[in-house]
Amino acid sequence: MAIPDFQSIMLPLLKFCADGREHTNREALDALARVFALTEEEQKKLLPSGQQCVFDNRVAWARAHMKMAGLLENTRRGVFRITERGRDVLNQSPPEINLRLLRGFPEYEAAREKGKGNQRQASSSEVVEAESKTPAEQLEEAYQTLRENLANEILSQLKASPPSFFEKVVVEVLVKMGYGGSRKDAGQAIGRSGDEGIDGIIKEDRLGLDIIYIQAKRWEEPISRPEIQKFAGALQGKRARKGIFITTSRFCTTAKEFAANIDSKIILIDGEQLAQFMIDFGVGVTTEAVYELKRLDSDYFTEA
Repeated sequence: MAIPDFQSIMLPLLKFCADGREHTNREALDALARVFALTEEEQKKLLPSGQQCVFDNRVAWARAHMKMAGLLENTRRGVFRITERGRDVLNQSPPEINLRLLRGFPEYEAAREKGKGNQRQASSSEVVEAESKTPAEQLEEAYQTLRENLANEILSQLKASPPSFFEKVVVEVLVKMGYGGSRKDAGQAIGRSGDEGIDGIIKEDRLGLDIIYIQAKRWEEPISRPEIQKFAGALQGKRARKGIFITTSRFCTTAKEFAANIDSKIILIDGEQLAQFMIDFGVGVTTEAVYELKRLDSDYFTEA
């Protein structure tokens, strides 16, 4: 079963609290995971940022929305219970609890009014889709969209650049990732130009305890198995154990399978991955804006 959205979680969460007792976040998460028959893998699935579990995030927002509507209340840090209004809602046996129902409470509308922004101008279908996701999910989805668009722009620039510039980019990325010692050392090691790319060696670490053989292809066509076979043969000829094959294109399935099943360790980096590395390590990109996400420091208020 897929992880439910936070609106689908609200009614089961309120029913879980129907006993009137105080409950912790952990108790609610465990109980709801059983209700939705979530696997351990589904419970541990992370948001793209890797900072929080998707299910934990959705349960937290289901609880937050019902708290704004007065169906739940916090009794102390990390502990909550149902309210009289929450019991009244359950007594009406609603088929579901969604944002439409919560908007019937003036306290909820007042709390939401501040954060609506331009949402009123969106189409009804867009609003429904947006409201099925938590704010954290909406923010991360927007971030991923911006990142994908940037990666596509980078890749287009790489494909249009001359081979010498592509060589410079590869050197820069590898050095930023910690290979090759200094940029000067890396450039000397890699600087032998080949057909539409570069071929050479680079230090695996600053001490040069091991070397990595590199081949780069600024190609449009997918890289097939024969190209990887030739690269593997080149590794054997150099008595090298490790190699990196970088391309602005992509790798065919047969190429990936061959690389995965040979003794030599060959890492395949396609155009999309290269663009992502450039973003991660600040190569060819500049920071436009920085936004800090902050959360409540509950420990600060323990003495309140």
